[in-house]
Amino acid sequence: MTTKTFTIAIDGPAAAGKGTLSRRIAEQYGFHHLDTGLTYRATAKALLDAGLPLDDEAVAEKMALEVELGGLDRDILSQHEIGEAASKIAVMPAVRRALVEAQRRFSEKAPGTVLDGRDIGTVVCPDAPVKLYVTASPQVRARRRYDEIVGKGATADFDAIFEDVKRRDERDMGRADSPLKPADDAHLLDTSEMSIEAAFQAAQSIIDAVLNRNA
Repeated sequence: MTTKTFTIAIDGPAAAGKGTLSRRIAEQYGFHHLDTGLTYRATAKALLDAGLPLDDEAVAEKMALEVELGGLDRDILSQHEIGEAASKIAVMPAVRRALVEAQRRFSEKAPGTVLDGRDIGTVVCPDAPVKLYVTASPQVRARRRYDEIVGKGATADFDAIFEDVKRRDERDMGRADSPLKPADDAHLLDTSEMSIEAAFQAAQSIIDAVLNRNA
C-alpha cells in the first residue's frame, strides 16, 4: 500500500448493524476500531459525573477535548440516560469540532482503522478509500432493538421503540450540522433481510477489491 494507514468509514442509522459489522471487519483485518457515537456519550458522561449543565457549549467543548478514545467502555456508555444527554450535546458545533478532530487523529493509526458513526464518510474521513452505508427499515431496526432488550431479561415496548427509532432518524437526518446521509461514493448495504454473516461477506468483497488495487 502507498499510504501508512487504511481507513474504512461506516455510517448508518441506529440499530442497522453497523457496530457489529465494524467490529467484525476490524478483527478480520487487524485494524483499530472506533465507535464514534461513544465519544459523544463519553463527553456526556463526564458532564453528568461532574454535575455540570448539558446546555453550556463552552463547558461541553472542554470535556470533549479531554475525552480519551482508548478507554471507552461500551457497557457503561450504553446507559439510556447517557444516551439522552449525548443527544443534547451532539448538536453543539464546538463539541462536534472537538470530537471530529479526535476521530480524525484516531483514523491515522497504522496499519488501518474502522470508524463507525453518522458522518464518517461525509465529514470525519471524506477521503477514506472504503465507505459503507449500512441501513435497514425502521421496523426491522426497532425489532432488533426490542429483541436485544428482551434477550437481556428486561421488558420493552415495541411501539415505543419504533417511535424512538423514527424520532432519532428524523433528528440525525434533519440536523443542520453533519446530517446523517450516505457519502456520494459509499457502498450501500441494506441489512433488512440480510444476516450479519451475509453483510460481512459483502463488505469483505468491497474492502478486498480496494486493498488489492492499492497493493
